[in-house]
Amino acid sequence: MPSLKEIRNRITSVGSTMQITSAMKMVSAAKLKRAQDAITQMRPYSVKLQEILGNLSATLDLSENAYSEVRSEGKTLIIGITSNRGLCGGFNNYAIKQVNALVLENPNAQVLCLGKKIKDVTKKTPRYYINDVIEPFEDIFSNLSFDSISIIAGDIMNRFVNKEFNKVLIVYNRFVNAATQVVQTEQLLPIIPAVSTSASSGDYLFEPSKTEIVEDLIPKTLKIQLFKAALDSFAAEHGARMTAMHKATDNANDLKKALKLSYNKARQAAITNEILEIVGGAEALNS
Repeated sequence: MPSLKEIRNRITSVGSTMQITSAMKMVSAAKLKRAQDAITQMRPYSVKLQEILGNLSATLDLSENAYSEVRSEGKTLIIGITSNRGLCGGFNNYAIKQVNALVLENPNAQVLCLGKKIKDVTKKTPRYYINDVIEPFEDIFSNLSFDSISIIAGDIMNRFVNKEFNKVLIVYNRFVNAATQVVQTEQLLPIIPAVSTSASSGDYLFEPSKTEIVEDLIPKTLKIQLFKAALDSFAAEHGARMTAMHKATDNANDLKKALKLSYNKARQAAITNEILEIVGGAEALNS
């Protein structure tokens, strides 16, 4: 049985840990509010932009567009989005497992790391991850902005046009709520042709031409799609960390109560032993 001093030290250690997890929960809750507002405002714009592009391209032949070219041979680029820090439950592992599965399906795949956690995995499994061509952007979340994402998306689009890759996929955690994140795999390039619908068959006048509008919308839509994935992952990260720290704080509180109970039992046993020794000594003197 541990001594009273050892139990006191454990109680102090658990209390300090509980203060840290509680503080991290509060910080993540504050950051989650801003990140949730950002992705909530971005989603309608992204969906509407893709809807406009779909309506315009439904009556056009995009087979000659550089971003719509389908190639049977070549490398696949997988954009893996994780966080820079841990202590967020299985948030990073879920995305990394999905990237691993895609890499196994595509032996010639390359992985673009957005986040330090997935970058750490690339160092451990170099046979699956090839990062000597594409520079990892692990510090993207330290200053997440559309301008920084646009640079990455522009570089990816140029490499696709230059036929370095035949397909570009995005793997990220989609934010649902603070307790739920869903791993998503989306195809960024080539652009999936839109299905012609009755909504796109109306009689409209376009200025400039429909082709010029589509050519201008495609790069913007691709950048918005990547930016939305980064915002989704950023909000999901703080939601997962807040939930994980909340559970950790509750577990630490339960452990602290159990240790205090053990401490009180051990102290009571020590007091009882001292009383027995005193009574035994007094009886020995009397006899």
